[in-house]
Amino acid sequence: MNSLEQAEDLKAFERRLTEYVSCLQPATGRWRMILIVVSVCTATGAWNWLIDPDTQKVTFFSSLWNHPFFTISCITLIALFFAGIHKRVVAPSIIAARCRTVLTEYNMSCDDTGKLILKPRPNIQ
Repeated sequence: MNSLEQAEDLKAFERRLTEYVSCLQPATGRWRMILIVVSVCTATGAWNWLIDPDTQKVTFFSSLWNHPFFTISCITLIALFFAGIHKRVVAPSIIAARCRTVLTEYNMSCDDTGKLILKPRPNIQ
């Protein structure tokens, strides 16, 4: 391949990578908002559950039955983690990190948006 073809291949790879990372951004933002809302609901429900004086007097399952907001938000949070929300929240950074790993062999890297960073060639003497 000549230099022009190599440059065009790099440009096409960079365009595709930035396109892919930018397509993940809206979904990542939505998943982050869902995780924040469910986490705040769980924390609020946990606070109310802990400060309730009846919690110490009844059995564990009875106390959960008495606090359905906390119970439902905990179950929802656990279900979200089993569904992989923790991976969806950081998906663009996972893709960028994996690309950086592969690109290091070619003296290149990329930023979090997928833009390629060309590194100078090492001087071999």
